[in-house]
Amino acid sequence: MRVGVFFQAGEPAVMDMVDRTVVVIDVLRATSTMVEALVNGAQGVYPAASTEEAIKLASSLGPEDTLLCGESKGLMIEGFDLGNSPREFTPDRVTDKRLIMSTTNGTRAFLMAEDADRVLACSFLNVGAVASAMGEAEEMVIVCAGREGRFAADDAVCAGTLLMRLQESHDGEIKLNDAAKAALELANKFRVGAEFLAMTDGGRSLVDIGFREDLDHCARVDRYDVVPEMEDRVIQLRSLGEADQPVSH
Repeated sequence: MRVGVFFQAGEPAVMDMVDRTVVVIDVLRATSTMVEALVNGAQGVYPAASTEEAIKLASSLGPEDTLLCGESKGLMIEGFDLGNSPREFTPDRVTDKRLIMSTTNGTRAFLMAEDADRVLACSFLNVGAVASAMGEAEEMVIVCAGREGRFAADDAVCAGTLLMRLQESHDGEIKLNDAAKAALELANKFRVGAEFLAMTDGGRSLVDIGFREDLDHCARVDRYDVVPEMEDRVIQLRSLGEADQPVSH
């Protein structure tokens, strides 16, 4: 298995994803929110590159059973139904709904990866499940959404945690690029928790705008045994077992 980590979705090498399995990570908060929404019964998440694209897509799908979700600078976009806090995506809000989502970093990373063989959504909430789902993929790319085109420590540590799980379960050789090796070092250095997330740039920004509780939620490692996968620009759970049902909050 050959694994490359990219710390920013805009890195040129990320563009070549054909025939590769791609894992997109945006801990704070897009992939954490996607996992929560899908576990809580959403039909699917439709990533959009911009607010305008999201509104246009909502119009084409029709208002029934469709919710506009997303953020700009961390806050819910005016006129949208939901923001980007995983705590908002409760069963009573999202069950059987189609969620059109536009976020600053995460949704754009998914759209950049749409030509890949497989595209999976990973956060701390489901990192173990994603590692198990990798199977015998020969070429794997882990894309950290980053923060406004910059390195994000939370995404990098999640990538390193995923690599640790892969090393534990994979019998063959795993060849890593330099960024993957660095992600492993970071994952070994930091203990995942709300305190760690609060130290990151993204975490501090969320605290500043009143979303401190999101850090506790996003730091729950292996909370769910689910793997969201994008196909035809829709992110869904391909299967749900009893172990994948929501845990009481």
